[in-house]
Amino acid sequence: MTSKILTKILIVDDHPIFRMGMKELVNQEEDFRVCAVAEDILEARKAFAAEAPDMAIIDVALAEDNGLDLVKEFNSRNKNFPMLVLSMHDESVWAERAIRAGARGYVMKKEASESVIAALRNIREGKIHVSNNMVSLLLNKLQMGSDKENLAPEYQLTDREIEVFRLIGAGLSTREIAEQMVLGIKTIGTYRDRIKQKLDLKNGTELTRRAVLWTDNENMHPL
Repeated sequence: MTSKILTKILIVDDHPIFRMGMKELVNQEEDFRVCAVAEDILEARKAFAAEAPDMAIIDVALAEDNGLDLVKEFNSRNKNFPMLVLSMHDESVWAERAIRAGARGYVMKKEASESVIAALRNIREGKIHVSNNMVSLLLNKLQMGSDKENLAPEYQLTDREIEVFRLIGAGLSTREIAEQMVLGIKTIGTYRDRIKQKLDLKNGTELTRRAVLWTDNENMHPL
């Protein structure tokens, strides 16, 4: 009798309860098994080396890390390594960034219990998995081509800039952002200046106000 081949999955998320629930959800499937869980990039690296997972589920916002940095790192090691990104954040901002970083799928956390297994099966087969809403957004963006005037200004921000913008909106000071992102204070100051320029903001007060409004809207009205 031939035993079923299991797909080994690494879960990277900084919320213990969510990790536990996701592990239980995945392990209910006969062809999936969670081989390791990690709460940050350091633990994820160790698990990747020790367990040799076949796939990974990665949260965008880890406690002191950006999950997309981990996606890029794993993708640089193995272009064929399937990764599903989960996040509470607005997919209209983060899904495309996740795919560009090397992930093959993006699922909002509020829909995880309903969508994650289907997403895992899709990306295991080599497909890209995003919501129907996101497919429409991407098609609209493709139709507009390179006309950036039709896109929200936040689309002009790089991954690092959008992370700084999000942390400003969460109420963190420049020093706190520097500590969380493990970057210099001057570097964060440079990012702040670039964000102000791209969003046509005059000063730090306008930047903070814009970031807070954007972050509140992202958290309260995800697509």
